[in-house]
Amino acid sequence: MQIYHTIQGMRRELLASRKQGSKIGLVATMGNLHDGHIELINLARKTNHVVVCSIFVNELQFGLNEDWDRYPRTFSTDCERLRASGCDYLFCPDDLEMYPNGLATQSRVICPVMTDTLCGATRPGHFEGVTTVVSKLFNIIQPDESVFGLKDYQQLAVIRRMVEDLCLPVKIISAPICREPDGLAMSSRNAFITEQERPRVTILKNCLDAIAAGILSGKTQFTELEQDAIKKIEGAG
Repeated sequence: MQIYHTIQGMRRELLASRKQGSKIGLVATMGNLHDGHIELINLARKTNHVVVCSIFVNELQFGLNEDWDRYPRTFSTDCERLRASGCDYLFCPDDLEMYPNGLATQSRVICPVMTDTLCGATRPGHFEGVTTVVSKLFNIIQPDESVFGLKDYQQLAVIRRMVEDLCLPVKIISAPICREPDGLAMSSRNAFITEQERPRVTILKNCLDAIAAGILSGKTQFTELEQDAIKKIEGAG
C-alpha cells in the first residue's frame, strides 16, 4: 500500500492508474478503523481495480463542544489494517493541506432542508462539514465509485443528494451495517462507551427489532409499539 499526504502526489499517482484504464473506488474515513471500515474496503474491491482509503479527521464537521480534539487517532494501527485488507492507496492529508486558507474562509457545500432534521437538527453545521470535505475528496481522488455504510443513513442520503445535484460523476455504493456480538453498530466512537454504559446503548437496537417483529407479525397498533419502545428506552436511562 502506498501512502500519500499531499493532493498533488495523490492526483499524480491516480492519473497514471486512470490512464491504464483502472476503475477507482474510494472509502472516506476519519481513521480509528474497525471491521466495518474493512467491509467497505472489501466491497470497493469487488467492483474496482484500485481502492483508495482516505483518513482525515475533519474539524469542519465537528460542532462546538464536540470531540474533535479527543477523536481517536490510531494511524499506525490503521495502516496495518489497511495493508492486510489489500487497500492500494492511503490518502492522509493534514489540516493545512485540506484547508490551506483556514476554516473561516473555506467555501462550503450545503444541502438545505434534508440536513435540518434528525441528526442535523441537533448538530448544526455538521452535514455542511461532511458535504464540503466529501466533495473535496471527490475532486481530489476523482473516484468512479465511493462506498458509505448504512449506519450513518442520513449522511448517505445527503451525499447521494449532493452528487445528484452537483452532477458529480461518482457512483455511491451503500454497505450493510456491521455489528458487535451484542448488536451495537460498529463505530469509531464506541471507544468512548464505558463498560457500565454498554448494556444501555444496545437497548435502541433491541427496541427497533421488537417493533419490526411486531409489525411483521401483523400488529397494527403502531402507537402502542412506539410507546412500549419509549418506556424501555427511558427505563434504561
